[in-house]
Amino acid sequence: MFTGIDIVQFFRDNAALAVFLTVAVGFWIGKFRYKSFSLGTVTSVLLVGVAVGQMKIEIPEPAKTLFFLMFLFAVGYAVGPQFFRGLRKDGLPQVGFAVVLCLLCLGSVWLCSWVMGYDAAQAAGLMAGSQTMSAVLGVATDTMHEMPDSATLKYDIMPVVYAVTYIYGTAGSAWLLGTLGPRLLGGVDKVKAAARELESKMGEDMSAQPGFNPAVREITFRAFRADNEWFDPGRTVADFEREMQRQGKRLFVERLRQQGRICEVTPRTMIFRGDEIVVSGRREFVIEEEEWIGEEVVDNDLVNFRVETLAVVVGGRNRRKETARMSIRALLKAPFMHGVMIRSITRAGVWVPVLGEGRLDTGDRLELVGLRQDVERAAGELGFSDPETPKSSMTFVGLGIVLGGLIFGWMLVTRIGSIPLSLTVSGGVLIAGLVCGWLRARRPDFGGVPEPAVWFMNNVGLNVFIAIVGISTGPTFIRGLQEMGWSVLLVGVVATSIPLVSGIFIGKYLFRFNDALTLGCCSGARTTTAALGAVEETLGSNVPAMGYTITYAVGNTLLIIWGVVIVLLVG
Repeated sequence: MFTGIDIVQFFRDNAALAVFLTVAVGFWIGKFRYKSFSLGTVTSVLLVGVAVGQMKIEIPEPAKTLFFLMFLFAVGYAVGPQFFRGLRKDGLPQVGFAVVLCLLCLGSVWLCSWVMGYDAAQAAGLMAGSQTMSAVLGVATDTMHEMPDSATLKYDIMPVVYAVTYIYGTAGSAWLLGTLGPRLLGGVDKVKAAARELESKMGEDMSAQPGFNPAVREITFRAFRADNEWFDPGRTVADFEREMQRQGKRLFVERLRQQGRICEVTPRTMIFRGDEIVVSGRREFVIEEEEWIGEEVVDNDLVNFRVETLAVVVGGRNRRKETARMSIRALLKAPFMHGVMIRSITRAGVWVPVLGEGRLDTGDRLELVGLRQDVERAAGELGFSDPETPKSSMTFVGLGIVLGGLIFGWMLVTRIGSIPLSLTVSGGVLIAGLVCGWLRARRPDFGGVPEPAVWFMNNVGLNVFIAIVGISTGPTFIRGLQEMGWSVLLVGVVATSIPLVSGIFIGKYLFRFNDALTLGCCSGARTTTAALGAVEETLGSNVPAMGYTITYAVGNTLLIIWGVVIVLLVG
């Protein structure tokens, strides 16, 4: 019969199982919510790791670094296209705003650390927790190891400060931007009106419901008998589609039954009165056509054809240059989009509204719906198809990580006095991820990591790293919290609030963003998706997401690099 001592010894002998236990329980706890509050996966994994760490389990150092570098590469890879896209002229205002807000984040943490007399480890923990950038823990640790007095630093205190301040860093940011933010901008009704105003300028929603196939499908295919006298003495498919456009409806003829025979159609195919036609388009348009075309018919053979949903990434060297930055309305009018509908657009992993005057960006991922030949034709013009595949180019990933760490962590090193100054290996891997993500969007034949693999590298990489941090520091965590006291929570509140409140007014009065867009930009620059969700819920609009993606790419990069800077400033 097993005893408690036997179990403890078992986990000490099998440290990998302790890590998996921590991740499993942490992910389970992280999904629970009380109203709008949730610990989140990362904090839950850390706290579970602290509890498991009471068994005094030793984990070899390379395991933590391995998963951390994998996470950093995935972060850079995911936001690379938007990061470099933001450096263009029309993206510079949002880039400038993100840089200003990130500098405020660094300044507020440095100021609080100076006032409280924190050392480099405490300051790094405050940066990681109050700005909800968990990767700072790894980057700061690498930097501190290179400092002359590294042996005197209390590394174990860093996750303590991080854990205490992270809770308000997440929940407080969501409250500041989702609840307080609209009031600072003149009230919820005023900001809602600003969102509606921007929506009206951008045009109507041109999409279907994203991400799933609902029972009531937004894009539908239905068969009608052409009974309207308009079809006498015969009309071409092109005539019919032009007439629909004249009526403000984007509908296509996909198939035809004529004299009992099913025919594929071209723009010149003739439609005669009494023929049966399959019409595709947005549901609200198609269901209105029974009165104009004729009665709907049930013809299983006629409508029994394959409809494809294809993921397409905007970019690639073979695409037309004018497609990037093309408005959605102009895109849908392009000849190569005939018969193709857009179900959704995601940018840096965030769904953005598909509004008529919204514009494409390199790296955007579009879900296209239509006949196979139609969506493949559109994919060739827009960029390249990106169907789901379980395969990743590990040569691409491995060399990217190695070269990034080698160049920025070893070759590009300078010194200030006796202190070596570099981005460190971890910072170099982040930069390598940015470049690789950008190259992938430019050249589809250059490597490739499917979205599920990016998710795994990002989420599992980070949380395994955090689990190991928690387990390793578990024995000293409680003692560290007693040394710091709960005053660190109040310090975290200040360090979190100063940049966000300042950013709201800077976005409104200095950059003169739309009020709803300002809140989205603040959420993105601080890389807090929870805050974006709170803002969108308060406003009842997806407009804030239009300010999230570029600022998120910049914020994700700078806040991680601040892990190096804060150590150098305080140390």
